[in-house]
Amino acid sequence: MSALNVAVSLVVAVMVSVLATPVVALAALRLGVVDQPNRRKVSRRSDMPLLGGLAVAAGATAGLVTFTLRSPGFVAGLDGVWGILVGGSIMLLIGAVDDRFGLGALQKLSVQILAASVAYAAGFTILMFREPLSGIEFELPFWLSVSVTLVWIIAVTNAINLIDGLDGLAAGLSAIVAATLAYVCFQAGQHTGVIFGVCLVGGLLGFLPYNFPPARIFMGDTGALFVGFSLSLIAIEGYEGGFRKASVLAFVVPVLALAVPLLDTTLSIFRRMRSGKRIFDADRMHMHHRLLHLNEGSQSRAVLFLYLLTSCFCVIAVSFTRLKDLAASVLLLAAVVVLTVRLLRNVGILATEEEEETFLTSAAEAQDEESESSRREPAETTAFDSLSSRKS
Repeated sequence: MSALNVAVSLVVAVMVSVLATPVVALAALRLGVVDQPNRRKVSRRSDMPLLGGLAVAAGATAGLVTFTLRSPGFVAGLDGVWGILVGGSIMLLIGAVDDRFGLGALQKLSVQILAASVAYAAGFTILMFREPLSGIEFELPFWLSVSVTLVWIIAVTNAINLIDGLDGLAAGLSAIVAATLAYVCFQAGQHTGVIFGVCLVGGLLGFLPYNFPPARIFMGDTGALFVGFSLSLIAIEGYEGGFRKASVLAFVVPVLALAVPLLDTTLSIFRRMRSGKRIFDADRMHMHHRLLHLNEGSQSRAVLFLYLLTSCFCVIAVSFTRLKDLAASVLLLAAVVVLTVRLLRNVGILATEEEEETFLTSAAEAQDEESESSRREPAETTAFDSLSSRKS
C-alpha cells in the first residue's frame, strides 16, 4: 500500500468535499430540505440547509475512487468494499428522506438493520473473542456473531446521530475517531479500514469549515447515519485485526475510540428509562447540552472541549494496541473508568433526578431568553442564502 496514493486520496477527498458542500447547501435550500428548530434543539436558526452528509460521502467516495485508479491491483484484493458502498448508500438514502419528510424511529431502525445486514454479508463480521485471562480465542456461533455485529453497527450509527447536536460537533469528533481507527487498522494490517478511514477523514475535513460554529450547513441525518455506519465498519476491521497482532484487550480499542458518543447514548437510554420515558424520546440532557450550559451558551468552547475529550480517549485506545500484559491493561482500563466517571460527575452528566429537574428548568429559562433575543434581532443571512437569492 503506497503512502503517496493514500495521501493523494486524502487530498482529493478534502477538495471534493469542499467544492461539493456549497452545491449541496443550495440544492437543499431549493428542495426545502432545511432544519426545523424546536425546543429540544440548540439551533434557533430557520432555513438552515441539511443534506451536508452528501458532500461528506462525495468526498469519501472520490478519495476511494482515486485510490482505486492509482492502485487497481491492490484494490482488487480488498475485502468488503462493496458492503461499504451499498450499505453507505442505503444510509444516505434513508437519512435524506428523513431530513426532508421526517420518519419514525422504527422506520429508520428497520432500514438500518438492512444496511447492517448488507455489511455483514460483505464480510464485516465480529467472529472471534479472546478470553483475556487465558488468551484462548473463541469463535462465536453464527447467530451470536450476527447479533453482536448488527447491534454494534446500529449502536454506533445512532450514537453519532444522537451526538450531532452542536455546530461542528459530529463532523469534527468523527474525523478524530476515523483517523484513530484508520491508524489502528494500519497497525493490524487491515488495508480496507485504512483506506476508507483516510477517505472518510478527508470528506469530513472538507465539510467541517462550513459546519464549525457558526454553521452554514448541517450534516443532517443524511450525514450522521452515513458517518456512524462507516465508523462502525472501520472499527470492526480494527477489532478483527487486533487478534492477529495479539492485542490483549482487542475489544477495548474501538470502544475507547468511540467512547464519547457511546457514553452519551448509553447515559441517554438509562436516563429515559429511569424517568419512565421511551428510549426514543428526545431531550435536552445530552453531554453537549450540559457543556453548552456550563460554557454560558458558547458552542465553540463546548465543541472544542468534546474534541479534546475524544482525542484523549483515542490516544488511550491506541495505547491499548501496544499493551501485551494483562495486568497493565486492566490497571489502565480501571484508571480510565475512574477518571471518566469523575469527569462526568463534575460536569453534571451523572446527575440525580432532582439535579436533572434543576438543570432542565435553568436550560428552559436560558432558551426562552435566547428566543426572545433572536426575535428582537434581525435574522443573519448566510453566504448560501445570499447566493440563493441572487440565483432566484
